Amino acid sequence: MKKKIGLSALLIVMSLLSSCGGGNQTSTSGDDLESLGYQYLDTSAPIVATKNTVSYRILSSKNALAENYNDMLIFKNLYDSTNVNVNWDNISESAYAARKNLIMSDKANYPDAIYHAGFSDKEIIQYSTKKVILPIDKYLDNMPNFKAILERRPDIRRILESPDGHIYSLPRVEEMGLLAYPNLLFLNKVWVKDLINSGDIDFLTEEDLKDGLSLSLTDFEKILTLFKTKDMNKNGRNDEIPLSFVFQNWQGNQSDLYAAFGVPENTDHRTIINEKVVFTAVDDKFKEATNYYANWVTKGLIDKEVFSQSQDAFLAKGKASDQRLGSFYWWESETVVKNPEDYICLDPLIGLNGEQYVGVANNPEISKGNFVIFSKTKNPEILLTYIDRFYDPVISAQINYGPIGIVYEEELDDKGMLVQKPIPEGLTADEFRLKNAPLGLIYLSYNEWETVVHMEPRAKLRIERLDQFVKPYVYPGAKPIPPVSYTLAEINKLATIELNLYDYVNQNLTNWLLQGGVSDSAWNNYKAQLNNIGLNEALSIYQAAYDRYKAD
Repeated sequence: MKKKIGLSALLIVMSLLSSCGGGNQTSTSGDDLESLGYQYLDTSAPIVATKNTVSYRILSSKNALAENYNDMLIFKNLYDSTNVNVNWDNISESAYAARKNLIMSDKANYPDAIYHAGFSDKEIIQYSTKKVILPIDKYLDNMPNFKAILERRPDIRRILESPDGHIYSLPRVEEMGLLAYPNLLFLNKVWVKDLINSGDIDFLTEEDLKDGLSLSLTDFEKILTLFKTKDMNKNGRNDEIPLSFVFQNWQGNQSDLYAAFGVPENTDHRTIINEKVVFTAVDDKFKEATNYYANWVTKGLIDKEVFSQSQDAFLAKGKASDQRLGSFYWWESETVVKNPEDYICLDPLIGLNGEQYVGVANNPEISKGNFVIFSKTKNPEILLTYIDRFYDPVISAQINYGPIGIVYEEELDDKGMLVQKPIPEGLTADEFRLKNAPLGLIYLSYNEWETVVHMEPRAKLRIERLDQFVKPYVYPGAKPIPPVSYTLAEINKLATIELNLYDYVNQNLTNWLLQGGVSDSAWNNYKAQLNNIGLNEALSIYQAAYDRYKAD
């Protein structure tokens, strides 16, 4: 028999994503907690006794598809269930990234907290040392959900603790086993079928055109060349894009092209191989791969806009009225193109020496720095109890995907679990999710997917495809770098090195790919300059932190 979801679960909905700067600072009145009727033990009851007595201002970035959070029904419902009013200060994701330092320097206009803060270890230490942000661990008794998580998961506490032993930021925990494998390669089978029937392709048959097709780099290049030179979409224009992705994006990036040359690449250019931290962008095979793909860029086989296009611009290409994409990297074709049935998922490309590998990304399933609260905030206990509601797994599911009644069915299934509704016609899963969910602070571990909420169909499809077409090809001994902790001295040293190091690598890589490749002399100078910047010292720090992580 299906169970009805309780009213409190319907009301205590979702999370905090947005912000658009400006406005007067608003915080609590400073009344004593007892007079406000404050309580934290009953996680389904109001936090303060009456409405209109407590108000906070939270700054947060907001996805372009999301509504202003002050207008979102889910936040109005959250206010109704907690009696805690939050005034959301919305700002675009790009504007927040550009203005974060300016925001933190404007002391007269500090908000009470920042959601989607994106604070680095260095920033956490910088602002905690100056007592700009509060040590959240001093308020764990006011956060029963989060406190219970830390008691069950000492690994999460270890990740969050700063060198002084305090916790200054709150995490996002989403464990699915997906984030280390952010690339799948899709190929337009309809176009390839047309080329087979026209006699332009003789190394494949129509029967080959199914998921799991393995192609060599040489054969894949032949296909891309035909996509470029033929009018595949039959619109009379030379607008076909043989291969596209988003350069250095967290998903759908260039990394696995390098793996075909035996380089287990990711966008950080560092990975663990046989328990050693390795920097991939100094491997001579990295140079070989760069020169090979620079030729593809020159020929127009790789979309030159990959180096500048946003994720949204990339996705728009797949939704054009005329089919334009011959192949692309992403997690699923369903998000990228309006006709996903026309695409197949390939095995990793086979390199010139027969190597068929993928790398692993360092995208953490446990991420810190997502929420900070300012020291000037009055009655921080109330705000932190409010935020603690997000770590209830039923609430976490709604924060991550959308509210019960819109995204989730109002009835639990026979196992007592949340079930997602079908995606409305005319919307992709991403569009539906981003419209209804702020994302951010959640706790959805492997256990919650078995006991509380069913994975969205798209996530299940990703796992199925990754298990078939990616995970069997992971470079031997390669694994992602976990969210290690650094000492204060290490953080300060890395802050000096990394800013120049990664800018230098990525700027050179972009230039080489766009300008025909890299010469031997330029490559040698590049490696020498990396050593001057401090690459070897950085690698020693990475290794020491990883060794400590394993020992704990």
